[in-house]
Formats: sequence, C-alpha cells, structure tokens
Amino acid sequence: MKSSSYSLTEIQQRIDEVRGFLCGTISIANAHTVEFYTQDVWKQFMAVSPEEVLAAFSSGVDQQGEPKHKGMEPPRTTFGFCIDSNRLVDIHELLKAARAHSLPGLGVCMSRDELLHALRGNKFQSGARPAEIDAELEPDEFMNSKKSHEVQSMSEVVASLTQNCGVKQVVDVGSGKGYLSSFLSLQYGLQVYGIDSSGINTHGAQERNRKLKKFSRAYQKHAKAARTHLESLDAPQKEVVKIKPEDVLYGDAAGSLSQEDRLSISPSHVDPAAEKQSELDQEREELFLSAMSEDVIQLISPRVPPSQLSAEEKERRKRENLERKAQSRREGAGAVFSPLTSYVTAETELRDLIAELESAVLVGLHTCGDLAPSMLRMFVAKPELAAVCSVGCCYHLLSELFDPAGQECLHSVCGFPLSQYLRDQSWFCGRNARMSACLALERVSLGQGIQMGSLFYRAVLHVILRDHYSSYKSEKRVGNVYSKATSFVDYVRRALRRLELDDSKLSDSDIQDYHNTYEARMDEMHAFNMLKVTLAPCIEGLILLDRLCYLKEQENVSFSALVQLFDPLLSPRCYATVGLKSDAKRIRS
Repeated sequence: MKSSSYSLTEIQQRIDEVRGFLCGTISIANAHTVEFYTQDVWKQFMAVSPEEVLAAFSSGVDQQGEPKHKGMEPPRTTFGFCIDSNRLVDIHELLKAARAHSLPGLGVCMSRDELLHALRGNKFQSGARPAEIDAELEPDEFMNSKKSHEVQSMSEVVASLTQNCGVKQVVDVGSGKGYLSSFLSLQYGLQVYGIDSSGINTHGAQERNRKLKKFSRAYQKHAKAARTHLESLDAPQKEVVKIKPEDVLYGDAAGSLSQEDRLSISPSHVDPAAEKQSELDQEREELFLSAMSEDVIQLISPRVPPSQLSAEEKERRKRENLERKAQSRREGAGAVFSPLTSYVTAETELRDLIAELESAVLVGLHTCGDLAPSMLRMFVAKPELAAVCSVGCCYHLLSELFDPAGQECLHSVCGFPLSQYLRDQSWFCGRNARMSACLALERVSLGQGIQMGSLFYRAVLHVILRDHYSSYKSEKRVGNVYSKATSFVDYVRRALRRLELDDSKLSDSDIQDYHNTYEARMDEMHAFNMLKVTLAPCIEGLILLDRLCYLKEQENVSFSALVQLFDPLLSPRCYATVGLKSDAKRIRS
C-alpha cells in the first residue's frame, strides 16, 4: 500500500502507534551521555547486563534469549520494560518493537520507483525519462559517491514533478553550492532559482554559473556531434549519449571553451603534457568538480534572520540580487541557474525575490532544522507552488513548541510539531532525542559504529568535574578536545584549560585512576548508545509522519507521501516529503 492511499485518519493512527511506543522509551534517547556515570544512567534504565544487550545486537532482533525467570512468573512488560520498575528486562522484545515502529516497519513509505510510476501515469511510456536533453551527464564523474547518488536520485523525481504539473521552474531552498540546481538545469533544461542564506555560497554559485554556461554550450555541441555520429552508424535512435567531462573539456567541442576558462576549471599548476597519462585521467575526472565546488576550507557565514540585518545589509543584498537577475536576462535563457541570497521562512514572499516566478516546484535537499517544515508551510500558503519535494536533516536544530524549558518559539513558526494533530496532544521530543534521531542505524549495523572513545572520555571528565570542581554544570563547552589529545590525561588537562579551570590540583596519576576505574564500565555506555541508535528510526519516523500529517490536513493538497529516495547506507537522511496541490495534474494512485 502506498502512503498516498492512506487517509488522514490512518496516518493519525500510525502516529499514535509510534507515540505510544516512544512514551515508554524516549527517556533513553533523552538521557545525556555526558551524565552517564554521574547519574548512573545504566542502573536507572536497565535490569539486564550490557553483555546481554550487545549479544542481542550481534544475534539479530528475531533471536530470542534464554528465559531469565525459570520457575517464576515473568514480570509484566510493555515493549520489554517492566511495568512495575520501568526498567528494561527483555532486550529482544524492545528490538522487535523498535523495528515495528520505524517507517519501514509501519509500511507507510513509497519507494522512489513507485513515486515515479505514479507521477508519469498514462502520460509517459514505461521507463521513459523526463529529460529535456538527450545527452546524459554522469554526476559520479564530478561528485563524490554520496552527493552523486543524492543529486541523481532526487533530480529525476523533481523533473517528473515539473512535467506532471506542467511547469518549467524550480525553487531550490537552501541550495548551498548548487549541485542539485545545476544538475536540474543542465540535465533537464529547467529554470532553477537557488536560494541560500550564505552570501559566500551565493557568490561561489554565481562564479560556477558563469563557467558552467560555457561548459553547457560545449556540452550541447559535443552531444549533438555524438548523436550525428551514431546516426551515421545507423545506431538505435533511442540510445542515450553519455558525456564525460573530459569529452567536453578536451574533445572536439572544447573549442567553445576558452583556454582561460579551461585553466580556471582545472588546477592551474598542472601541465597535462608533462604528467603521466594516469595523472591526466584523474585530473580530467576532477575538472567538473572544480568548476562546481568552492574551497573546502572557506568558512560559511551563519544564517542571520532578516530582522537582525542592518538597513545597509538589506539594501546590499537587494542590489546584488537585482544585478544577478539583470545579468541573467542579458545573457539569455541559457543560464544554468540563478543563485540568490536570502534568509527563507514560511512568510517569505518568493515573488519579491524572483520577479520572473510563475508556477514552480519547491525543493530542498537536506535542509537543516526548521527550514524543512518552513518549506512545507510555504508550499501550502503560496499558490505559485504546484508541488514540493523536501528532504530534511539536522533534527536537533528543530525548534519545539512544547519545550518545557520555556525557550521562545512562536506558535506559527516552530518546527515541531507541525501538524495540528500532534499540536493538540502537546507532544514534545526533547533535544537529545532529536539528536539521537540523526544516528544512522544502517551504518552502525554494518560495523560503522559510534566513536565510543570521545563519549567515554567526556563522561569520565564529568565525574572529575563533579568531584573536584564546583562549576561542573557550567554552560561552557569542552569542544573538540578529543581529536587533539594524546591520552586521557592530556584530554582532561586540555579540557580543564578550555573550561578555564585550574588543572594543577590534580596529578597525572589522579586523572589516570579515574580512567582505570570507569574503563571496566565502558560496555555499559556502548550498550546504552546502541539502544539510542535502535530508537533513532522511530523518533525520525514520528517527525516525518508529523510532516506528512500536516500535508494531509490541508484542503489544497491532493497528493502527499513519504518517499525513500536514497540508499540509507550512502545517505542516512533518505526520506522525502512530497506533495502536490489540488490544481496540479492528477497522478495515478
């Protein structure tokens, strides 16, 4: 069953199932690792040994352990927790329940192929691609495997959405360095507006845009020549021509690019004629990447809300955006995409930013924190937006409406909960739980585990702070000391200096004694963090079900679904929230 075929009531029922499970388990996810030993967290939550928990993960969730209460009446449990003590007594029951209350266990997600089939319906022949351009780029030639997988998978869905809705414009919110925007325009011939809050990203995207325009012309010329060659050989007409960067930059079509631009794309210190052929091949594969990526050590400026911008900064951004629009018009419709600088909220008037905006699809690839729910609010409120495809991330940066700490959060703009259904229930996750939702179960399951060393050091440091310093609950942060430390003693001394505390009151042997004492209990922390990883998909599932529920509550949204776009091993935040307006073309359910 596809998620689009679920009614609002059925989605609410799934939310209730996950919420009921998390009511008894989310306290594990909210336990702070820093306080693991000072609060004796293991004893607080667990009535099983850490060895039993780790063995259960090794054997799999379907493997049952030996009964622990032979000849006795077993304790009454809910999801493996004793009803009387609220401590975990059955790890296998918990693991099975966690799997059942994740998105795959609930069965509410569409696959990417199911969505594409539904979008194309009867309009497209089976297997037809929505590409406007016959030549096919291979993004793995100029992106790392993760980014290539994400861009390729998402761009085909976005292109299918545009064709289904009959639009040619895309608004990419949080566009960053412009990978998705550039590929959508170059591969599918779409008019893409990339909006990012970072002026550095926008400036870099503008420079890449200039180079990619020339690349695009050379690309099209080479593709046409390749098709002509195939036709002369009586090749099948439907064969796709695949173009690699070196074909354009060094082939017959390279004449469209000046020597200066070819050198500006490639490393300036490389002389291809003087290098070995293998080094030349490697350079060619990296050429397009160098055209699209900025210096990785360049700092990204923080997002600043419009209310905090000075009048001069607002005027400067407005002037720069107008200049970019004018330049884009002068250079014609061949622009790869138009990068704009703006801090986007649900109230942002897109037509104030984009005068040429008609009807468009709203997209966002790994939009952080509140930006993802803001996109959905914007989609619902703006008539010019026909569809939305949003992949969120950084759940720990979400603002929560029912935060008991009393942090300021306006009712209309809080990131969670988004749906009226969960708002009516005043549901609250907690920052640590939302941070746990960012953990990658699939990667941990394959041995790409949590870095226990830094967590263990920090927890033992907290014991030292409690025993010897009155300011152990200080708001000051230790920061990334672990990566620089050569030993536990060195770590503690660096951390104490970072916290502006006197480290001379402790000898090296005093510090090492703490390490030796708690090292025997390190398995407790390892097992506990594995339980956090197990709960991660359930917490993420509730956040995403809340977003799906929000779309289903809207009268002007005719189709909404959660879609697994990516391989979770390559891209752990793999789910997209997809919606189409009622006046958009219908899709086959």
